[in-house]
Amino acid sequence: MNSLPFAYLIPIFLLALYFIFRKKKPLTEPLTDVDKQILDDYVGYYHHLDSTDKLRFEQKVAEFFSTVKIEGVGVEMTTLDELLIASSAVIPIFGFKDWQYKNLSSVLLYPDTFNNDFQFEGGERNIMGMVGSGYMNGQMILSRSALRHGFSKSAGKENTAIHEFVHLLDKSDGATDGVPENLITHEYTLPWVKMMHQEMEKIEDNKSDINPYAITNQAEFFAVVSEYFFEKPELLKDKHPDLYHQLSRIFAQQPAG
Repeated sequence: MNSLPFAYLIPIFLLALYFIFRKKKPLTEPLTDVDKQILDDYVGYYHHLDSTDKLRFEQKVAEFFSTVKIEGVGVEMTTLDELLIASSAVIPIFGFKDWQYKNLSSVLLYPDTFNNDFQFEGGERNIMGMVGSGYMNGQMILSRSALRHGFSKSAGKENTAIHEFVHLLDKSDGATDGVPENLITHEYTLPWVKMMHQEMEKIEDNKSDINPYAITNQAEFFAVVSEYFFEKPELLKDKHPDLYHQLSRIFAQQPAG
């Protein structure tokens, strides 16, 4: 009589184990044909890849969806928004086989620019994207208007979402300082720092076409020139060949071909 309840508990226990371990390894669902068409229409980086690299890009996008939560705040999320966010994450890490953003758990999408108190209505609002710190650690906030503008034909050298994901790469070694030690070997660290400051001086003297926001600090310089590298690689290679070469080494990519 006493063994009967225990016998019932065994399948319940096994079922509970199944759900526990299944949650630890989320399923990666492949992109649909509609998803792929959106990428091809809106993401120039993806559009110019060959068929093999397109497949790899799609797999990385799917992996991102399985590990990072994307939520809308005051805005209804669309498939386009989700794919643009994931693409922004994949583009900087496309040269690395198994990279994952271990320092990111969620991306919050706001309808427009916001302020330091994370308000997107009224008052002065000039922030287009932010990597959280402190109690916001592990979160990123993006403006939908800035996200979509970054993938428009009028964006030029700028892409806010890529900018923020580059900050995450920079931060992965413990310091957001413009020197991504996880991506750059020690022997190239000092030459990279020297190159950054030489170019920052040119920007201050109005002798550079790089966005002046880059002189804010080393971290912003790295993020700004990375936008340029991925959005207008041929132009960067032509105007700043040394900078292009160093960024190619850091990201393990040659977007200018």
